[in-house]
Amino acid sequence: MLKGFKEFILRGNVIDLAVAVVIGAAFTAVVNSIVTNIFNPIIGAFAKTSDLTNALVLTIGDAQIKFGAVLGAIIQFLIIAVVVYFVFVYPINLAKNRAQKLRNQGVVEPDAPITELDLLTEIRDLLQTQAAPPSASGKHAE
Repeated sequence: MLKGFKEFILRGNVIDLAVAVVIGAAFTAVVNSIVTNIFNPIIGAFAKTSDLTNALVLTIGDAQIKFGAVLGAIIQFLIIAVVVYFVFVYPINLAKNRAQKLRNQGVVEPDAPITELDLLTEIRDLLQTQAAPPSASGKHAE
């Protein structure tokens, strides 16, 4: 039981996931700070209030509907989406496209990661060589 848990914890993807969660939490704190300390006061100034949370508030009886707080959450989401796209997705897609162009040209980088297509091609080639009929040799070859 303990051995299985140890294998689970030391698996590479579990550690990668843990690192991603920690970095994501730290990144969220930075984005929250940017929205709270920069965007909220700027938008709040246009709405003539101290910050975005108190801007665009609709009061119905004792209830308050805070459209400014929702707008702040949307701004946070957009900032996170833009950063994730331009820092992670876009560069990775560029690298994949570059590697694919090199593969299509028959040039393979020595440090290029092996893809599933590369492995499947290699397996296919090995199976073809193994399935080829043996060439006849010896005195009964004819």
